[in-house]
Amino acid sequence: MDTTWFREQAEKLSPTLYRVAQSILRSSPDAQDAVQEALLKAWAARDRCHQETFAPYVTRILINECRNIQRQRMRLTPVENLPEEAAPPEGADLDLRDAINRLPDSLRLPILLRYMEGWPDAMVAKALGITALAVRGRLHRGRKALHHLLERGNTQ
Repeated sequence: MDTTWFREQAEKLSPTLYRVAQSILRSSPDAQDAVQEALLKAWAARDRCHQETFAPYVTRILINECRNIQRQRMRLTPVENLPEEAAPPEGADLDLRDAINRLPDSLRLPILLRYMEGWPDAMVAKALGITALAVRGRLHRGRKALHHLLERGNTQ
């Protein structure tokens, strides 16, 4: 894989990676660390990655890195000191952001990658290590959960 191509793709993908990491970790410094570590690991394994699967490949590395940071954080931080909400992405509706942040990772990540990043189901599936059918099921359950959260929030 060409160094210039890798750098261009990493720069283009970095905002998406940061949003995914922020969604999982809910901490800007941890999200930045996870993105940097994921890109370093992708660079080290660049000969095993194909250009057409670069984004899902690096995103999968990032998700694993986020989980490593969460495990490490749980060993070091008392649960009551963990942040509760991720910083909302700019320009999004506040009620929708809050509802998305309340979803579990299994529903939040497919919604983030599919609807906010515009990835096709197959690419989301590859990034999350699940089938495209499972992605569609999680998207359906995620939309239902969002609808429920938003309706409940409007009636309070």
